[in-house]
Formats: sequence, structure tokens, C-alpha cells
Amino acid sequence: MKHLVEVEKGREAADGRPSVGPAYRSAFAKDGFPPPIPAVDSCWDVFRLSAERHPGNRMLGRREVVDGKAGEYVWISYKEVYDTVIQVGASIRSRGVDQGGRCGIYGANCPEWVISMEACNAHGIYCVPLYDTLGAGAVEFILCHAEVQIAFVEEKKIAEVLKTLQNSSKYLRTIVSFGKVTLEQREAVEKSGLAIFEWDEFLLLGCNNHFDLPVKKKDDICTIMYTSGTTGDPKGVMISNNSIITLISGVDRLLHCVHEQLHEDEVYMSYLPLAHIFDRVIEELFIFHGASIGFWRGDVKLLVEDIGELKPTIFCAVPRVLDRIYSGLQTKISSGGMLKQTLFNVSYKYKLHNMMRGSKHDEAATICDKFVFNKVKHGLGGNVRLILSGAAPLATHVEQFLRVVTCAHVLQGYGLTETCAGTFVSLPNDLSMLGTVGPPVPNVDVRLESVPEMGYDALSEVPRGEICIKGDTLFSGYYKREDLTEEVMVDGWFHTGDVGEWQPDGSMKIIDRKKNIFKLSQGEYVAVENLENIYALVSGIDSIWVYGNSFESFLIAIINPNKQALEHWAELTGITGDFAMLCENPKAKEYILGELSKIGKEKKLKGFELIKAVHLDPEPFDMERDLLTPTYKKKRPQLLKHYQSVIDELYKSSK
Repeated sequence: MKHLVEVEKGREAADGRPSVGPAYRSAFAKDGFPPPIPAVDSCWDVFRLSAERHPGNRMLGRREVVDGKAGEYVWISYKEVYDTVIQVGASIRSRGVDQGGRCGIYGANCPEWVISMEACNAHGIYCVPLYDTLGAGAVEFILCHAEVQIAFVEEKKIAEVLKTLQNSSKYLRTIVSFGKVTLEQREAVEKSGLAIFEWDEFLLLGCNNHFDLPVKKKDDICTIMYTSGTTGDPKGVMISNNSIITLISGVDRLLHCVHEQLHEDEVYMSYLPLAHIFDRVIEELFIFHGASIGFWRGDVKLLVEDIGELKPTIFCAVPRVLDRIYSGLQTKISSGGMLKQTLFNVSYKYKLHNMMRGSKHDEAATICDKFVFNKVKHGLGGNVRLILSGAAPLATHVEQFLRVVTCAHVLQGYGLTETCAGTFVSLPNDLSMLGTVGPPVPNVDVRLESVPEMGYDALSEVPRGEICIKGDTLFSGYYKREDLTEEVMVDGWFHTGDVGEWQPDGSMKIIDRKKNIFKLSQGEYVAVENLENIYALVSGIDSIWVYGNSFESFLIAIINPNKQALEHWAELTGITGDFAMLCENPKAKEYILGELSKIGKEKKLKGFELIKAVHLDPEPFDMERDLLTPTYKKKRPQLLKHYQSVIDELYKSSK
């Protein structure tokens, strides 16, 4: 496999343990992993050294709002951020929080978020992010489970924290607002025996106190990140300084090897939640290079406008955002008149053809880029050279389309909170990696472990199995849950629960999820995630949840149909009604079932893997109803609870 080197042989099944395939690492690490970064032992060193090297560089920026209108980005330099961080750190210490203490941060990304995080890094305090998208239940759980002593909170989230005080006040002594505090809030907090401060007020607390910065070691915990989890309570993933530093050096080596090194003049748009590892490590990487981070205004409808003003060079996204960009472009193309449509389609085919033959994206069709695709490029600010997608799988047709039209590299990555995000990433100018997450980053070893009950064999000609990862980027365990840590860490290998398939070029394709397997009443096993990936290829649907259980002999599905596709079908067939009415129409259900059947047969699915009945829901699965995690993974137990009556009816009427 051309992008990999083998570092350990595979072995057959023995002593009740499944067989494992060979262990591989990136060919970019064939002579060893990148050496440690000189003088960097902690995340604090990453920031401190950048502030020393680039004191005047723009570090954090946000749009100035004048008379309700957003203007230009206003920046604070590395030196200014450093001075504020020292102030905030002294104020935290003056509230009795010392090294090893826990500090919560709750709110949308903003300069204060990063400043609070760096103050934690300075004093060796565990930073505990609270999800912006989680309700009070989870916020209370994390505050209590992590025994958070001080919490920095976005102004509009203070009410959520106040709801938790009955229990969280056992540990929580101080609340700091990123902005103002109302009189009512102050009274409620003081009644519970806590103190609350406005941001500017808090900065003054440590003014007359000097606190030496403690010595921080590589294996000290830097952050406890709670993963949303598709079942049960959130798990606190302990991440050390060393995990993040190792990741930075690995990603740096990778970018250097593909001639896409980061420089101090890079600009990053911060909008993906800092409470997730994906955005956190990207921002650490930018800080390491003395580059600039601009924040969005917190409204997804205004994101494209913010991008236009900021003009980022690197754009990170989750598939949901890229799907939106893709749909928006498709609508623009189809409404642009016959001549424009034809010009676009001819340019697209010509450039794709050249890229498939090995041309680099910026050399494949320079005239088309200049006159046709330039508008797309300028829609993303005009400077984006790298688009990185993570957190969930990106549909192949969307990835291919964006690779052609954005005039930028579009790379798909894979990682978990437990692996400190980036573990695999596809390589620039390599169209054969479409639909994969690419080879491993050059700081981990990877192997597959067979999953016999699902028919996946890591030693077969096409190796398939559970993805297992080893290396210094791995987490230090689940906080207060050694039992769960032991389940996933075996002999130094982290078991991801994701099933992958090595491709001939050394890239990895995610094909299934180990735990999402159940048995139908006739005894047949169903790997449901794999089926959902296949059925998701139907262009007429936006989202699908496939359901079955051991008391029933066939599968059913709840589907969010694509509004445009369904309305177009209705127009062609002469069926009237709005979108909600179409979803109720038996003929629409028949049409969708037919499309699912077609793709099922095309992909040679077995009879019991075909969907026998569907319910069309015009309202997309969302976080508000607790049906998705903040990284858009389906919460299957919650979906079942929400749609239980619909499921019962589907089974009853299909027999």
C-alpha cells in the first residue's frame, strides 16, 4: 500500500481473541515519528512561545457591530491576549482554584473563550468545556461529575447554569460572565452562596496578586472533554498536554510533506464548537504558527457573510455545512438559465476529467477556474486553499463536486475525541481517495481487528475490521470511569468501535459501526450503519434511520425526504399539496420505497436487508428534540422513543 509502511505483522485468532491485521503507519513517518517540538511541554508553551515570537501578530478577531450593523474585524494581538490571559489567570487563582482544579467554559466561540482556556493552560487547571448545544441536564451532569469550581459563561447561557445550582453549587463557587450580569442573576447566584462577576470586573480581581505559574509536565491533563455519546451519560475524555503537542507535530509533518505548510499569515474562521476536539486542536495549530483566528457572529445564516469579511485561508467544516453550500450552489446553477447551466456543466466535466487523469486542481482547468469557478471561490472569501471536513462522513458526490468547483483542496479526515481528533486525513490532489478518510497522520500506528460476528476479516484479501489506534495522541482515560477505559484500551490499542476497510492505496474507508448491529427474528444479523450509508445514496432523501429488532422479521425506516426532490416528483406525477402533505401521501411513500429498493438491488443487498415500510417526516432529525448528538450522529435510543408509535403502526400495517 503506497502511502503506508508496515510496522508489525498481523496474527491469527487465538485464546478467544479475534485475528488482527498488520499494524501500519504513514509513509511520511517511515523513518520514525516527528521528534518532540523543542521547548514545548504543554499547551501553555504553544501559546507562550508564539506570543514571544510574534507579539504584534493579529491573534483573535471579531466583527465590530455599530448601530446593529456588523463592520470589519477588529483584532487583538498575541501580546495583548497574553497580558489579558495573565490577568485572568491571577483572578482565577485569587478565587481559590489551583493547579489540577477544574474550570468550566460554556458558550459559543469568542475571544473570551480562548483567553479563559489559555488562563487554564497557564496554571495547569483542567479546562472543562460545556457544550453550547446541550441542555441543562447535561450541563448539570458535567458540572457535578467534573466537580467544576469556576465557570466562564456566555451572557445568554447564564440562565442555563443557574438552573443547575441546586446540585452544582456543591462544587461551583464562581461564575464569570463573558459580558454583563443582570441584577436578578446576581441575586440568584448570591442566594446560593456563590459569587458572580462581569468579565471586566473579574479582570480586576487578580490585579494586586502575583501568582507564579506552576511547572507543567507533558503527561499532565490539559482538558476533560465530555463526548455527547449516543447512549447514556456523557463520558469525560481526559486529554494530556502530550496528546495535543504530538498531534500538532504530526499534522505539521503531514502538511509539510504535501507542500501545504501553515504560515503566520494564515487566517482561520472559528465557528465549529471549541467544546469539540476538532476545532480545539485546529486552533492550537494556528496559535502554534502565530496565525490569526476570527470568530463568527454565532448565527449560521450569517456564516457566509462572516467568511466573506474575514477571508480565511483554511476552512474547517462538518458535512452538514458543506451539504448546505452544495445545495445552495446547485440551486444557483439550476436557476441561472440555459446558457450559464451549460457553461458550468461543460467546465465541470472538463476539469473533473483532467483531475481524474492526475492533474492538480489548480492546473486542471485554469480558464474555467478564472471565468466559471471564481465566483464559488469568492463566495468563500477568495483566499481559501484548504477545506477540511470532519466529525461525520461526507457524501462522495458532495466531496467530488466541491473538489472541482471551490478551487481549493477538499480533504476528509477522521478521528475521535479519544484520539485527539485527526487520525486519518486524505491527501491533496488525489481523486482516488474520494469517499475515504485517507491514510493515517504520521504520529499513530493503525491496525484492523476482525469482527467475526459481522463477517469482517482483517486478514482477508480486502482487509476489513474494527479500527484500532496506538500512539501518543491517545487520551489518558475516561474521568472517574476506569471500567469504560478498560473496555476500549487493550494492550495499548484504542478500539474505536468503527469498522474500516483498507484501500489498495493505503487510505481507510469507514464502512460500519461495530455496536450498531442487531438480530432479526429469523436470526439474521443486520449491520444497520452500513445499510444507512447505502440507502443514503438515494438522492431523494436527506437522512434515514433504519430500524429493526429481534421480534420482527423485516426492516423499516424513518426518512427525512429531500424537499426539492419530492416536490419535483409531485410536479411530474401531478400530485398536489405542500411538503408536509406530500410526506403523508401513500404514493410518495411508494416512490421512496421504490428508490430504496432500486439502490438495495444495485448494491446486492440480501432480502432481509431491504426496507419494507417507511415513514416520511418533513421535519429533519435535530438536536432540539435530542435525536442527534452535537456532531450530528444519530441517537438511536432517543429516535426509538420519539418514533415508537410510528414504528408500532408501520409494523402493524405491513403484516
